[in-house]
Amino acid sequence: MALCVKSDLPLWSSFQKFNVSSFLKESKLRTIVLKLNHGQIDQPLSISNTGEKKVIRKSGKKEHHLWQKRDSAGSGHKALNLVQTICRLPNEKEAVYGALDEWIAWETEFPLIAAAKALRILRKRNHWKRIIQVGKWMLSKGQGATMATYDSLLLAFDMDGRLDEAEILWNMILQTYNRSIPKMLFSRMISLYDHHNLPDKVFADMEELEVKPDEDTVRRVARAFEALGQKDKERLLMKKYQSKWKYIHFKGERVRVKR
Repeated sequence: MALCVKSDLPLWSSFQKFNVSSFLKESKLRTIVLKLNHGQIDQPLSISNTGEKKVIRKSGKKEHHLWQKRDSAGSGHKALNLVQTICRLPNEKEAVYGALDEWIAWETEFPLIAAAKALRILRKRNHWKRIIQVGKWMLSKGQGATMATYDSLLLAFDMDGRLDEAEILWNMILQTYNRSIPKMLFSRMISLYDHHNLPDKVFADMEELEVKPDEDTVRRVARAFEALGQKDKERLLMKKYQSKWKYIHFKGERVRVKR
């Protein structure tokens, strides 16, 4: 026969079975996890657990670069130092090349950005011989083989009267790049030949590669044909390449009208 005992006392026995410390510990861990998930805690967190300390840290993102990036910081100062150095030197290949080699002696990689800026500075100052020296030195190192470098060299050859060297460089560009030569280089070479009354020489290459000339190039070649007395070629050229439209200024605005 079962004996039932009724008691009005609180359920103290069941309350004793409830572990208060474990409840507080679990609630604190839930709060920490929620704060971490929402990014509210930036500092390391320490939790006391019977004399032991655990440190929870948020691991930051690590960036991994596959390619080494060329640092352009300070390249302008390097370029200016180079310009000042070579402008003080005599016009001798050995002296200039020696100074350029010293300029890159302690560099981990070739300072291409600084060298390109140095060429622009020399171009603004009309130091054509120095442009030729620096440009040839860069190409001898296998660096700076860009259309901007070629354009600076062709301009320097033109201004220094070195037509033969300009032709050698131009033939190398034609053989290497063939159909990827920009219109800018064709215009530069035609301008060079125009100073020597030979603009049609490059224009034939331009037509062969199907590069459409700009208006300035068309006018230069047309003047050359006119000077040579070749009126038929001049008319054919103007008919083929001259734009049907021209721009005039009317009441302060640029207006396109038919020729």
